[in-house]
Amino acid sequence: MTAVTDIENKTLAQRWCHAFRWSGAYAPLLQLLCLALLVLGLSRGLLVMWQLGRVAPTEVWPSIFLHGLRVDIIQAGLFIALPLLLLPVLAHRYTWTAWKRFSYAWVLFCVALLLFMELATPTFIAQYDVRPNRLFIEYLRYPKEVFSTLWHGFRTTVIIGVLTSIAGVVWVAKLLKPWLRETRVPRYRNTLLAWPVVVVLVFAGVRSTTDHRPANPAMFALTSDALVNSLMLNSTWSVFHAIYNLKHEANAGDAYGAMSNEAILEQVRSAPWLKNFSYPNKTYPTLHEQTATRVRARPLNLVIVLEESLGATFVDSLGGLAVTPNLERLSQDGWWFKQLYATGTRSVRGIEAVISGYLPTPARSVVKLSLAQNHFFTLGELLKRSGYDTGFIYGGEAHFDNMRSFFTGNGFDHIVDEVDYSAPVFTGSWGVSDEDLFNKAHEQLQALHAQDKPFFRLVFSSSNHTPFEYPDGRIALYDADKNTVNNAVKYADHVLGEFIDTARNSDYWQDTLFLIVADHDARVWGNELVPIKNFQIPGLILGADIEPRQVQTLTSQIDLAPTLLSLMGLNSHHPMVGNDLTRLKPGETGRAMMQFNDYYAWMEGDFRVTVLRPDQPPLGGHYDPKTTTTQYQTEPPTQAQIHKALAHSLLPLWLYREQKYDLL
Repeated sequence: MTAVTDIENKTLAQRWCHAFRWSGAYAPLLQLLCLALLVLGLSRGLLVMWQLGRVAPTEVWPSIFLHGLRVDIIQAGLFIALPLLLLPVLAHRYTWTAWKRFSYAWVLFCVALLLFMELATPTFIAQYDVRPNRLFIEYLRYPKEVFSTLWHGFRTTVIIGVLTSIAGVVWVAKLLKPWLRETRVPRYRNTLLAWPVVVVLVFAGVRSTTDHRPANPAMFALTSDALVNSLMLNSTWSVFHAIYNLKHEANAGDAYGAMSNEAILEQVRSAPWLKNFSYPNKTYPTLHEQTATRVRARPLNLVIVLEESLGATFVDSLGGLAVTPNLERLSQDGWWFKQLYATGTRSVRGIEAVISGYLPTPARSVVKLSLAQNHFFTLGELLKRSGYDTGFIYGGEAHFDNMRSFFTGNGFDHIVDEVDYSAPVFTGSWGVSDEDLFNKAHEQLQALHAQDKPFFRLVFSSSNHTPFEYPDGRIALYDADKNTVNNAVKYADHVLGEFIDTARNSDYWQDTLFLIVADHDARVWGNELVPIKNFQIPGLILGADIEPRQVQTLTSQIDLAPTLLSLMGLNSHHPMVGNDLTRLKPGETGRAMMQFNDYYAWMEGDFRVTVLRPDQPPLGGHYDPKTTTTQYQTEPPTQAQIHKALAHSLLPLWLYREQKYDLL
């Protein structure tokens, strides 16, 4: 009776630690395993309940928690590995106190990390429709912008997440407190005898398979919904795996399959718009001469306006909302692209496609990669060699996403960013407002025209970026709440319209070609491996003597630069493999390529889709632009389709690794 009473009188913490006492020195590791499985399992359960409408229709619904348990064991094993390796050194009577303190601190650290990552997950999913991945790491390099965005756009969520994390860690600290007071030192001989067995078990748990490769996120890509696939993971492992892959990213495309360099080039050069060119230079295997289809006494100036996050979802004539009336109005004055698709979901992906005509890859954008910081082709370098004054105009800090380094190293002579605006009308989390940006751009274009200098300017907007800050009183709000994406887009459209109207009444208009294009959509999400509908973006070429035209051809961002060069009347040598749409022949169709997380989608003119997946067979399907859905087939794509997609996915990384994407 006394023993029963003693047990009942024990606190929860005492009972918890007593339950693990039999495991001796291994007690904190076993507690870490249980706590990790508890936190991750509970989080997955809540996330599944939140996204039940996406999870329930999938074939993995009954077993999603079993797959998740497997992933959670992998993550727990990774955490246990370090103290387990130290255990033979620390878990004897001479260092028993050190072992208790170290293991206690380690368990608290691991639980804190797990709590933080899982509590950050809902906000990340709401923005990117997938668990935290490589983007989570990359944005941590820019604390000012990230913290400002979180505070202004997700303040309540951040506060709740931080307080919950602190409360959770405090609770676990109290739960484990009796371990620090453990005085009974287990027999060291028994500890050592058990150690090899525990090591094997932990190794098996981390590897999680008897295949020749250990478990990786691709093994859990069991549905056509990327979000559901990511729910089978946990956020800490997802980010850990992304960090691990960073050192292998130059070879990231190899996971899709292999082709010889000769086969890659043969496939890419066989495109109708490339097959008649000659490629005489072995160092730069895609370098060729492009003769402009427009003959001009003097080539036009060029201004590219890259609109932040302005996808087709905001453009009425492209099937979206009616929040871009000025862009719709301007579309009647130039080349309006009806089927234009971004290559990716981040700004730097749009930059590399529009400015360099560079194909997307599963690695980071070349804007961030070391070998592309100089001697890498851009329109800036090409036009600089042709006598143009080149520059980049931005409202925020140009170092963000490594843009300043990439641009200055590859042909852009002048960089304007936030510090160069003396009295901005408005400054938000991401820099000065778009109206300040366009005022600066107009000022520069006027000055350059007055000096009779040919010029090229890349103007990159930022007002349409969370937390959607812009000046008051400029627009009639689309949504009642001011700081929404729809209102931010409407403001960006308003300022863009004013800028083009001002330019049209300026002396430089008749000598200048303008491209207005989005870098990507505001949010790419949906229950498909590659949500193609969210890759469609608006694009418009106008200015000078450009006549109105509706471009119905399937177009990629990489086709814009070759088309611009022809319309400018500039003969050139360059390595771009995009389609010069001024040369389009009757019946000739285009294609688009889209990189979404680890998946690569190749879409042809008839909307046949081939999706390459890491370490898995390709999928084939058909995209319906009317319903904006993709129907995947049970049979695999043809070898011809696979080879086209594979060649274009492998080419850019090979050119990057060997530094073969440049001018002579």
